[in-house]
Amino acid sequence: MLTALMDGRALTASELSHQAGVAPSTASSHLGKLEAAGLLSTDKQGRHRYFRLSGSDVASVLEGLMGLAARTGQVPVRTGPKDLALRNARVCYDHLAGERGVWMLDSLQAKGFIVGNGGALSVTDSGQRFLRRCGVELDRLGGTRRPLCRACLDWSERRSHLAGALGAAILLQLYKCGWVTRENGSRALLFSNNGSKAFDRLFAA
Repeated sequence: MLTALMDGRALTASELSHQAGVAPSTASSHLGKLEAAGLLSTDKQGRHRYFRLSGSDVASVLEGLMGLAARTGQVPVRTGPKDLALRNARVCYDHLAGERGVWMLDSLQAKGFIVGNGGALSVTDSGQRFLRRCGVELDRLGGTRRPLCRACLDWSERRSHLAGALGAAILLQLYKCGWVTRENGSRALLFSNNGSKAFDRLFAA
């Protein structure tokens, strides 16, 4: 149920029970415990309660656990087309993950636009100018407790992609440009032909 919420959506208990393949009563019991533990937050609309991850940090922990499961052989690897699409590009809460996400962060660091080791990252002056040309204004991303940018361990690549407010802003800009769309019922992100070429040119070494 938690992985079903990894794309930032809010879902009802019945939707989550269907995703998990368990009875509604079982799902409700687990959801209550997850909410009490602070992993989920809820919104009420009419007769329905919608569950969502309580924050991007929960998604980061889940992504790390999925990477551990993949490394130790606890999840199937490359079982079908959907898995390949997820590995190429997917939503991790609200930022770009998968091969494309890891490659983007590698490129930003290689060009000196982002610096730092471990989880903490920072944007350089040249990086701010580059992002501004891309339509991302860093000044508009402040004012919250969320880090501006940090590394998030990618479960399929076993390397880091870009998370934080900046990671979310870049993915939002990719949507606005029409370069990428969400695959229905999946976390997979699909690049258009033009979007793929433009993305490659933008982040080429």
